Amino acid sequence: MAESTFMLEVVTPERIVLSDEVEFMVVPAVEGELGVLRNHAPMVAGLKIGVLRYRGTDGITRHMAVSGGFMEVIDNEAIVLAETAERGSEIDILRAKAAKERAERRLQQRTEEINFVRAQMALQRALARIKAAEADQRL
Repeated sequence: MAESTFMLEVVTPERIVLSDEVEFMVVPAVEGELGVLRNHAPMVAGLKIGVLRYRGTDGITRHMAVSGGFMEVIDNEAIVLAETAERGSEIDILRAKAAKERAERRLQQRTEEINFVRAQMALQRALARIKAAEADQRL
């Protein structure tokens, strides 16, 4: 491991999304964005729906849409246990935009059959996926 890097693992119930050395990362923590560099103090943090960004050893900053979970940092290793996680480069942006539009329509209807909280979360997930995909398209 290089002197300026640490190990980052992003894991979901389905797969290991990322396991690589990185120079820094920023996660969407419940209390706000949280940055991590090498030799960070040990910690555990809850995550919300949003975009995780990290810079690999190649100097490129990449993005990943995550939906909740936890992050643990200890001994120059950060482990993100997320409900869902998708690399920006893997996201189908047209599908994400369609999901955003569906969620917005549900929120506008405001009928008793619509679960408002669920529709809000669907909108947040779609926005995070779009943001991660668009950011990685610029690379």
